[in-house]
Amino acid sequence: MRRVAPIATTLGPPVAVLGLSELHARVIAAVPYDFTSSFRFGWALFLIVIFWVTAYAAGIPDVPRSPRDAAVAAGLAAGSAALGMSLLQLLVGDALLPRFVVLGSALVLIPWYVMCVAVATGGRYRSLERDHVVAVVSPDEGEVLRADIRRAPERTASVAAAVGPEAVRPRPDAPAPLIDLVEQHRGTVVVLNRESQLDEAIVVQAAQLHERGVRVRTLMAFYDEWLGKLPVAELERVSLMFDIADVHRSRYGRLKRLLDVGLALAGSVLLVVLVPFVVVGNAVGNRGPLLFRQVRVGRGGEPFEILKFRTMVDVDDEGPDAWTQHDDPRIAPFGGLLRRTHLDELPQVVNILRGELSMVGPRPEQPHYVDELRDKLPFYGLRHLVRPGLTGWAQVKYGYAGDERDALQKLQYDFYYLRHQGIGLDLRIAGRTIRSVMGRRGR
Repeated sequence: MRRVAPIATTLGPPVAVLGLSELHARVIAAVPYDFTSSFRFGWALFLIVIFWVTAYAAGIPDVPRSPRDAAVAAGLAAGSAALGMSLLQLLVGDALLPRFVVLGSALVLIPWYVMCVAVATGGRYRSLERDHVVAVVSPDEGEVLRADIRRAPERTASVAAAVGPEAVRPRPDAPAPLIDLVEQHRGTVVVLNRESQLDEAIVVQAAQLHERGVRVRTLMAFYDEWLGKLPVAELERVSLMFDIADVHRSRYGRLKRLLDVGLALAGSVLLVVLVPFVVVGNAVGNRGPLLFRQVRVGRGGEPFEILKFRTMVDVDDEGPDAWTQHDDPRIAPFGGLLRRTHLDELPQVVNILRGELSMVGPRPEQPHYVDELRDKLPFYGLRHLVRPGLTGWAQVKYGYAGDERDALQKLQYDFYYLRHQGIGLDLRIAGRTIRSVMGRRGR
């Protein structure tokens, strides 16, 4: 059922928009016309794309939620698309599509989206019941694994049991303790850490479970598939064992740069429109310079000056400051608005056009933080092999880093991004960033 829901979500807008457009052309219009031969056909396709984008941004259908939240998300997605199309028609001064089609499609899609979420949610709950994890790991690894599964998994699961390797080695009274443990907890996934993988007696039991249909994963593979990160215990060993698309596939690098420039040029138009409003807002609630400038570390370890709309008071742009907290008291009232809407990041389109930033990549840090973290975290410098990003996998999965422990968590997500870097993952990150902006979760 989880596979049906995304397909239904994708098919809904074309059916609604094209069906209502054809109905308007043949029945409702004062003078019937051929819809597919008219200029409105192209705009109908454009409206379909808007519905797709807003549905993805609202998390439909794959973000689990209550029926009430599903209805709100469906209304937000369909309403945003209809409002966007209406504003476009207002700006161009022409009825590109009949109101019957724009508003009617939104009204049809709201219950459709709710149904798609219900289907996906039902599948998600069944998945949760299926993925019972039996982990053969150290106590520290087990504790971290439980916390990571609760935080933000890519695939739902629960830890049914977490034991050390010594607990599942054969004994006279228990010749196959791992098999017994999996049967006792109805486990569907067995996770083995590095020590367990080197124990032949444990591997033999895992092989027998695999023959019965139980999935067997290394700790690193489980983190990669279920959690979208690499485990901290494996960072040093794994960091040398994968290609990085930005380094090893030149075609990807060129295509990504073209997309960066195109999106940055579009963002520059919005930047020019927004500047006068920010100037007025600063004069009222955040007096001081328009821009915040700060040195960050970019690709190859080269420093560059990042640009943002200033959101704080009493900040020295030249010197290092403390880790910024989520509700930092230095954030000015108008600056808080810019942060919640993420508009403070908009001047970074200039950094993208200069080639200092990409739209997607690991977020750049200040030089003194990089020096500290490079000494404390294994292979931290590897993230500087690629161009840093305006947004990244660590940002959409973990959020804001307020200290070194958070930085270690985000490094695990950064390594996942480096390992799987590609246009598909970049688009996925961009979509989740839009969801975050629509959800108004500021940094």
